[in-house]
Amino acid sequence: MSISELTLAPAVSAREWAKKLGRYRQPSTWRSIYELAVTLLPFVGCWIGMACAITFGYYWLFALLLVPTAGLVVRLFMIQHDCGHGSFFPARAANDWTGRLVGILTMTPYDYWRRTHAIHHATAGNLDSRGIGDVDTLTVAEYLARSPWGRLRYRLYRHPAIMFGVGPAYLFVLQYRLPLGFMGAARPWLSTMSTNLAIGIAACLLMWQIGVLPFLLVHIPVVLLAAAGGVWLFYIQHQFEETHWAKDKEWTLHEAALHGSSHYDLPFILRWFTANIGIHHVHHLSSRIPYYRLSAVLRDHPELRSVGRITLWQSFACVRLVLWDEARQRMISFRELPRGKAVPAGV
Repeated sequence: MSISELTLAPAVSAREWAKKLGRYRQPSTWRSIYELAVTLLPFVGCWIGMACAITFGYYWLFALLLVPTAGLVVRLFMIQHDCGHGSFFPARAANDWTGRLVGILTMTPYDYWRRTHAIHHATAGNLDSRGIGDVDTLTVAEYLARSPWGRLRYRLYRHPAIMFGVGPAYLFVLQYRLPLGFMGAARPWLSTMSTNLAIGIAACLLMWQIGVLPFLLVHIPVVLLAAAGGVWLFYIQHQFEETHWAKDKEWTLHEAALHGSSHYDLPFILRWFTANIGIHHVHHLSSRIPYYRLSAVLRDHPELRSVGRITLWQSFACVRLVLWDEARQRMISFRELPRGKAVPAGV
């Protein structure tokens, strides 16, 4: 079955779906505490286990723990993500302070990230509002209108080695250290500098306890692997063949949410580590739903399962999709570019 066959819209409109899903929005304090505990405690245990493995030369144990430890960082990031939407705890202060503290572990300044992510939710799929909190995406016309150097730069940016290798490292290690896009806003800068200071203090304490080299050998691979996993998830959630893009005049928030976000249907263990973020079309329709209630939405409304559904195997084909074709209303690869057509600059 093709991806296009799996993206049929349900009879209920996207706006109506957003209203229907309102009853799932209430978080449970005790469930949230449980979710935080079963993520944070195993992460601490795995991290310590990796440090001991490095110290005593049990490299097989280090390799065994690397992937689950990085997976737990991804899950911690998803908890921070829910806090940013105000959906993890009922109280705003609990969300904000949990998000800020978790941000030390994920190396993501909470207030800065929350602001850019809110812009992403408000503009996802809008061709006239690209550039903040999303993956840079050109239309076919825009790409053809670029100079040879401009096309090369875009091709390099969209290359898998850059997108899922260099890019995540740059984003989490460097870009998140300075919120340069918000020069006139105090809170993103305060959040970023406070997070940087806390990361520095925590790193120094750990290096004092276990040594500089063991700390770096443990934490750098964990952070880089988690960052790559996080960027991969974000990419698949919006860069699939039958996604939804529209000019501002034709764009609507609910249609873009339902049809511009995928249902990344992952195996159970990956759904757990990614905190159900693959149910992304539902999340964009109603971002206040806690991640631990997203599966209940699909259980109660099975007609939403087929909307934008992509399996793990199908997702690998999405890597080649790099341009939005306005004529065909789908993402295409460079190989599918129309041949022999010149587009004037400024299109």
